[in-house]
Amino acid sequence: MARPPEFDRSKALNKALALFWRKGYQATSLADLLVAMDIGRSSFYAAFTDKRTLYIECMDLFSARVLALLERARADKPPVDVLQDFFEGNLVGGRAARPDWGCLLVNSVLEMAGVDDDLVARASNHLTDLQRYFESCLRDAGAGPAQAEELAAMLMLFNEGIRVSSRRRLPQSQHLQTIAATFRLVRSVIA
Repeated sequence: MARPPEFDRSKALNKALALFWRKGYQATSLADLLVAMDIGRSSFYAAFTDKRTLYIECMDLFSARVLALLERARADKPPVDVLQDFFEGNLVGGRAARPDWGCLLVNSVLEMAGVDDDLVARASNHLTDLQRYFESCLRDAGAGPAQAEELAAMLMLFNEGIRVSSRRRLPQSQHLQTIAATFRLVRSVIA
């Protein structure tokens, strides 16, 4: 009979997510994970199977958290404000916990392209879900279906670019100006 785990799986998963997000998949060794998660090798394999399976779980968790964050904000604010706040809150100011880490999903696509097509596809699918969420917000803001689809695609390209740019550690003011200009454009197109 297997022993029950002697650690909090959720806390260990969160620590792994942060490590992968900061260092990337390939630069994160099993030894790094064991130290960060504060678990032994046998507990790691029993709870998470292997590094790749853990990484997939971290990507899925990251995506679910992003969508949940947007959904909570959508209950309180107009839809375009939700989208603008999403960009501002994740990149600048006190609300941005780790702005220079970029986005785990965008980072995964960049890092794993040509290395692991399945991981790239999974990250891409999550980014597509986010783009669909953008599109839903834009429709709720009054954009027609085709217009919402085009604007959502533009915002996803903007999202991917600004996440990469954030890793350059540009001044926050530069990001804020670009975000403001982008959303002035979005609002003028919908109006």
